[in-house]
Amino acid sequence: MAEKKAPGARNKRSATRNGKTAPLFAAVDLGTNNCRLLVAEPRGKTFRVVDSHSQIARLGEGLHETGRLSDAAIERAIDALQNIRKKLKQHGVGRVRCIATEACRKAENGAEFIRRVHEETGLTFKIIGAHEEARLATIGCHDLIEPSAKSVLVVDIGGGSTELSWVNAEAARDNGFKGLLEKAPILGWTSLPLGVVTLSEAFQHLDEVEAYPLMLEHARQTISTWDGIDAVRDAMGVDDAHMIGTSGTVTCLAGVHLKLDRYRRDKVDGTWLSRDESAAAIQLLRDVGLEGRMKLPTIGDERAGLMLSGCAIVEAVWEAFPAGRLRVADRGLREGLLLSMMYGPKRPKARRRGRRGRRGPDDGAGRQEDTNNVG
Repeated sequence: MAEKKAPGARNKRSATRNGKTAPLFAAVDLGTNNCRLLVAEPRGKTFRVVDSHSQIARLGEGLHETGRLSDAAIERAIDALQNIRKKLKQHGVGRVRCIATEACRKAENGAEFIRRVHEETGLTFKIIGAHEEARLATIGCHDLIEPSAKSVLVVDIGGGSTELSWVNAEAARDNGFKGLLEKAPILGWTSLPLGVVTLSEAFQHLDEVEAYPLMLEHARQTISTWDGIDAVRDAMGVDDAHMIGTSGTVTCLAGVHLKLDRYRRDKVDGTWLSRDESAAAIQLLRDVGLEGRMKLPTIGDERAGLMLSGCAIVEAVWEAFPAGRLRVADRGLREGLLLSMMYGPKRPKARRRGRRGRRGPDDGAGRQEDTNNVG
């Protein structure tokens, strides 16, 4: 998988055979809680990360109650995107794809917000569907599939939704990297209206000691609505089946389990958690309370308030699917997007309109192919 850039490091650009530097690609993911950027250059069938950026914007704050993105949330998101725009220009990125997920899918003013983002930052976002979100997360995590596994469940816990993808692991190996990009071998999937922000807000009127069992029960009931749950449960009960967890909740749980004095991706990404280890880390986070979580070096102030809702989702997933182990992924949507850009099937070029060059978004909401130009 991708070689990640160490914090504070400045990587030298790779040269191609003709002496020129490799082209740069960037993926921007605007989620319900975070806004993330990944800048990378191709290398073999993977890529090397040149820069990354993550900023909590809480775009979906209050969305559950009002059905709209609030003015304050919009301002935070635009500020985050202005910072990302600066990084893109700084690196001279050649190709950029920007995607928005659950908050923009759900909000009444989601398309209006995307148009404003384009006007103020020049970035064109595409609001992707839940199935595309699940597909990209699966691609991004593909090389964490254990060689002996027959089935894998990819668990992508977001701020506003959770995507579960049941993957035919044997087909993923047999079809190779190119086959994975052309058609990810997903046997079944669902997008559940269950995210760390929305679940936390639904029970924020309660003390967290009282709220946790209620959040857990709500997560259980929501997961049980998946029509394909019985078939997936049977598949995950087979030896060597395992889950892959891709989310801030899961990586933070791994950091707590490993007792890290600071977050280290090289220790977290690819590590394994058993159900008992996961349960022990969750219990610790419940026991120490909000202030205690804020002091944990791999949690911090910004994530402390959302960790218990994420833990409730993780615990409910473990209960629903009896996999022996979960592999932790500090990767997912952005990585899948970059791999698709670099090595996936080529898309038709954008149609031209008269002498004015490439056509922009058809409705201002980024629902066609991105045409970002950050030069």
